[in-house]
Amino acid sequence: MIIKPLDLALGRREFILGLLPVGPMLCLGCGNLLALATGHEGQKTVAKKHKFLEDAGMSFQEAFDFAYKSFARLMKDLGDETGQNNLVEMIKSVIDEGIKNQAQTEPKESLVNDFATFRAGWRKKPDRFWDHVETHTIVEDSDNAIEFKVSECLFAKTLRDADAADIGYACFCRGDFAMARAYNSKLSLIRTKTLMQGDDCYNPRWTWEG
Repeated sequence: MIIKPLDLALGRREFILGLLPVGPMLCLGCGNLLALATGHEGQKTVAKKHKFLEDAGMSFQEAFDFAYKSFARLMKDLGDETGQNNLVEMIKSVIDEGIKNQAQTEPKESLVNDFATFRAGWRKKPDRFWDHVETHTIVEDSDNAIEFKVSECLFAKTLRDADAADIGYACFCRGDFAMARAYNSKLSLIRTKTLMQGDDCYNPRWTWEG
C-alpha cells in the first residue's frame, strides 16, 4: 500500500489553487502560468499548439490582475444583489464545507496525518508558481510548532487593489482554520495578522498538542 499524506497537509497552497478562476486565465491563453499552478512545469508537446493554447506572454502580476480583478468585480456585483455580508458568509460556508468534504473523501487507510508529515509539507521548497506569488520565512520549526512570516502575497495585493479584501479573506485566508480542524484534532492554528486585511504580514503558527 502506498502511504500518502492527507492532501490538506500540504497546506492552503493546493486548496487555493482549486479556487483559481481558471476560465479567465484560459481566455488569455496563460498556458505557462496554469502549467506552473497545476504542477506541469516544463512539459513540452511536440505537436504544434493550437493558437488558443499559445502562451500570452503575461507576467504573474498581469495574469492575477486580469483573473482576480475580474473575479472581484463579479463577486462585488453579486454582493450588490444579495447583500455584501450575506455573500461573504456564503463564501465562508462553502469554503469550510469544501475543506471538510475533501478530508472526508480521503481513503482512511492511506492517510498519514501526524505533525511530522504536516511540517514536511510546509517545509517543501516552493515550486516556481508559489515562489513568484508569495514570500515567506520560517520563524519557528520545532517538534510541536511551525510558524511562518509571509511578507508578500500576490493574492492579497490583487484583491486589496480591487477593493475586495473581504471577499479575498473569505476565499483564501479564513479556510486555514477549517483546514487545521480537518487535518487532525490535535492541530491548532494561531495567527494575529493577514496581508489580506491590511497587516504588515501573515503570521500563521501551527501547533500540535501532545
